[in-house]
Amino acid sequence: MAPKDQGGSDSRFFTTQKKGELHELRTELHSTDRTTKVDAVKKVIASMTVGKDVSGLFTDVLNCAQTGNIELKKLVYLYLINYAKSQPELTLLAVNTFVKDANDRNPLIRALAVRTMGCIRVDRITEYLCEPLGRALRDDDPYVRKTAAVCVAKLYDIAPELVQERGFIETLHDLISDSNPSVVANGVAALSEIAETSGRDVMKISASVLQKLLAALNECTEWGQVFILDSLAKYVPGDAREAEGIIERVTPRLQHANSAVVMSAVKVILSYMDVMAAGGGANAENIRALTRKLAPPLVTLLNSEPEIQYVALRNINLIVQKRPSILENEIKVFFCKYNDPIYVKMEKLEIIIKLVSEKNIDQVLLELKEYATEVDVDFVRKSVSAIGRCAVKLERAAERCIGVLLELIQTKVNYVVQESVIVIKDIFRRYPNRYESIIATLCDNLDTLDEPQAKASMIWIIGEYAERIDNADELLETFLETFEEEDPTVQLQLLTATVKCFLKNPEETQDMVQRVLDLATEESDNPDLRDRGFIYWRLLSTDPEAAKLVVLGDKPVIEDDTFRLEPNLLNVLVGQIATLSSIYHKPPEAFVVRAKRSPTSDVMGMDDDEEEDIEGEEEDYEDENDVNNGGGGGDLLDMGGLSVNDNAPASANDGGMGDLFGGGGGAAAAPEARMSKVCTPEKSGGIELWAGFRQVGGVKLELDIRNISSNVPVSNLAIQLNKNAFGFSPGSQQIICNPPVPMGGSGKQTVELVNNPNMLVQVPAGQPASPQIQVAVKNMATGLVFYFAANFAFEALFSSDGALERTAFIESWKSIDDQKELFSTVSDLPPSSTDIDQVAAKFQGYNIFLIARRPVPNAVGQEVAYFS
Repeated sequence: MAPKDQGGSDSRFFTTQKKGELHELRTELHSTDRTTKVDAVKKVIASMTVGKDVSGLFTDVLNCAQTGNIELKKLVYLYLINYAKSQPELTLLAVNTFVKDANDRNPLIRALAVRTMGCIRVDRITEYLCEPLGRALRDDDPYVRKTAAVCVAKLYDIAPELVQERGFIETLHDLISDSNPSVVANGVAALSEIAETSGRDVMKISASVLQKLLAALNECTEWGQVFILDSLAKYVPGDAREAEGIIERVTPRLQHANSAVVMSAVKVILSYMDVMAAGGGANAENIRALTRKLAPPLVTLLNSEPEIQYVALRNINLIVQKRPSILENEIKVFFCKYNDPIYVKMEKLEIIIKLVSEKNIDQVLLELKEYATEVDVDFVRKSVSAIGRCAVKLERAAERCIGVLLELIQTKVNYVVQESVIVIKDIFRRYPNRYESIIATLCDNLDTLDEPQAKASMIWIIGEYAERIDNADELLETFLETFEEEDPTVQLQLLTATVKCFLKNPEETQDMVQRVLDLATEESDNPDLRDRGFIYWRLLSTDPEAAKLVVLGDKPVIEDDTFRLEPNLLNVLVGQIATLSSIYHKPPEAFVVRAKRSPTSDVMGMDDDEEEDIEGEEEDYEDENDVNNGGGGGDLLDMGGLSVNDNAPASANDGGMGDLFGGGGGAAAAPEARMSKVCTPEKSGGIELWAGFRQVGGVKLELDIRNISSNVPVSNLAIQLNKNAFGFSPGSQQIICNPPVPMGGSGKQTVELVNNPNMLVQVPAGQPASPQIQVAVKNMATGLVFYFAANFAFEALFSSDGALERTAFIESWKSIDDQKELFSTVSDLPPSSTDIDQVAAKFQGYNIFLIARRPVPNAVGQEVAYFS
């Protein structure tokens, strides 16, 4: 007798597959014994889980759905969800089962049927889903209603038009008034998801809706509270009094045991505090009271597990930049413990620097000095750097900070000395001609410097204060002995420092400067070093006085960069507290690319797997060709790295392939650019941007600029393109709006795109080129830079003179390598799209011209058409 499986575990189903097991499974699936059938489906699910192909059992597993056993039904539905994409035709066979289960007496089965239909991302299933979904949204059982609410969001992702036609969004609004708080929470979650997908405000919180959300907040589950709080954070109160009333209802959530609820409540309160602050000084006392209430829950989060601590610290980092007063008296809780993981210690140091003040600098310095004796090298370096940043931030405490740094230098620990030299250079730049007495101590430790950044910092100090160092030339000579082996950063500093030394003491350093200039201009293959060498050479040989003005001129004092996030970006990130944005410290569009279904997907027979592959390829393309990696000339606009916005949904004019083939006969006029929304007001300072491409005597980028909420009229924009598969760059980087676009107004602009070989991206072998054009725009009036990406419309490449003579067409056709020919089949076209006369007329509107047509031999009714 076979031994019984210990503990009733299902692990036995994950045993190695035997030869012929599929046949055995098929037999068991048709067994009349319920236990045998359940075990057989579990074996199928186990095989599917470990990656084995069991799609051949589709119909056999589907037959098992006709059962009243909930366990078996769940397993079958799990199988259907997994294989529906690869077996869409067979999945239709399950529709009757879904519809029947959606009317079952058991609410669990009704909800299971609706949930499964929503998870099966097959277009043909959606039309059968609408009726059961409509009933489920009005079901008597709250479990079914809350399941149906989430299903609406899933359906919107597949077929947004269907959701709007059936009025499901209005039904979701009704669910917000539901008596069950879980239903309310799921309704809010679904509306939020739809709003994020569509880019429209479908939530529409009114005064009555607001009160219902606040009432449900006290009763729903913790994750339901998170959904409601996130929705409240996006709501803009009418005045300070309303904001204060909402905060009063939200404040109890600060005591919640779930950290996600706490952070969402903090986000709501921070957002509304801005509204209260705008109300004037009358609310100052209330704001101070709220500030005191926010500190304890944030401190409590630091007693959690290290991972939660890290997430909390990243969010607190943003909060203290927005409102430092919240935690100004709590700096001790951010002191590092001996057993903190390194990633937690690093974040705590960042926050300590932001909270340090003249009141607590002494205890902070004692703590940082202690950290500098730890064994973790990275942590020690960060601690030494933190001491220097405290000096830069607090002028009155700078001398005490330097004293601590000098004590650390005396330890003679290699990496401590090097990091100290780096930060002392920054202190000299912050407070020139005040602390140069310590240079002698630094010079005594030259032998310990072996890292490029430390060497470069020390060389800068020697060059900058050469007149105060008796043997400055000798010290530079020690570095020059290894000039050719040094890092480029060190070489550049050596070159500049030597020229400074020469200008201050020309008699004794002439040979040295000649040798350095020779090394930089003749021996080096680094273009930056060579160019700087030639500039110095020409300055020194033509006008030494001018060289002194250039090289020895007063340098601007560096600024404290403790609160280094731009105010606009900080406001965006504070609004994203408790999301990934607040951990990355980047807006969502910088790291999320949302795939949109285009109308061509269905016509071309593209399934979701292919769309996901294409999305992945576009992400790879964006990563490899980011402006920061040397492309696109982004520095011309001082725009930094190029981030990619969500792909905008196709506009009403974007008919895709169906629109291209459809339509009546007759030659069409040159089509307008297919415009799509590429920038929302939230990310571009109140400006909404629509973009499209068209062919008018060359490729043009059409822009529709709509000033939604910016008080500053849009008058002058600068534009830059990232490297792309077409080699396009703007003919002019300036866009002049004449007249300027005021708030509430709009204006159209056209940017000519020219072909530039330097802008052509290198596509890896075997990968398709991305049709995406990444664009950076700078509003010259406000200084705000925003980014978007738009898919290029290929008809914009076709010019009106593209019609070839037949002989020229045949010669061109024959000259094309057979390996460069592509074949594709388009099926299920309407009759109007198979009439060559109508297709030719439609094509001609897009500058695609009919060259010839001929019947196919031995195939009645079939023709071949050639277009150029």
